[in-house]
Amino acid sequence: MSARAAPAPAAAAPEPLLQRVHAGVLHLTLNRPAQYNALSEELLAALRAALRAAATDARVRVVVLAGAGKAFCAGHDLRQMRAKAAPEYFRSLFADCSRLMQEIRQLPQPVVARVHGVAAAAGCQLVAACDLAVAAASARFATSGINIGLFCATPAVPLSRAIGQKQAFEMLFTGEDIDAAQACAQGLVNRAVPDDELDAAVADLAARLAAKPPQVVAAGKALFYRQREMGVSAAYQLAVQAMACNLQDADTLEGIAAFLEKRQPQWAAGASAAD
Repeated sequence: MSARAAPAPAAAAPEPLLQRVHAGVLHLTLNRPAQYNALSEELLAALRAALRAAATDARVRVVVLAGAGKAFCAGHDLRQMRAKAAPEYFRSLFADCSRLMQEIRQLPQPVVARVHGVAAAAGCQLVAACDLAVAAASARFATSGINIGLFCATPAVPLSRAIGQKQAFEMLFTGEDIDAAQACAQGLVNRAVPDDELDAAVADLAARLAAKPPQVVAAGKALFYRQREMGVSAAYQLAVQAMACNLQDADTLEGIAAFLEKRQPQWAAGASAAD
């Protein structure tokens, strides 16, 4: 009697988020291509953990957020949501997603979205929450929840702050998508480029950001978002204090000296403006 073959071990599920650091840039790639990178619980948790780690990683000067496969991100994972349908679960899920969006803003380093394919619902929210975004010309953007009876309430928060009120209202209440050129004109993305130039455009932007002094970038990013929530008078008061403090920074003193001496600055963290 022949021995029965042991069952083959089950294949491990792929990591929902891929991470790579190169030349000061942390590349975070949503890795659920079969689901168009829908934001599952696991992917949300992995993104939040990666951002927390990046915040204190001296190697990381810029974060690039991208999607594997044919899309950037199609939104929340509706299958997972339907399988766990309960008010407490929904509140927890959307609270976690909202915390992710706020953590992007609170991260010391700039975050650049590399957008291709579709960025819909929470995927569009993710683009709006990033500091900068570069899109392929063929990319599409939508807050399409209303088409299935679910108003995109949480995506409305960053979207209505990234683009004009009437443009945001139209996207949210019609559920219709816009193309990359429209997204650029409305301020949702910084630039739209031919599809085959997307990687080069993102790499160029990330390299230019990574060449700047990291402490100054971190302080500037914090100030940028804080003053936007203030009245003009309070914002100017905050800015005055920020600039006075900034002028005591070693990198700032080096930058001024380099400008006056007509040379490239050498930042304290080791990179020069020419790197």
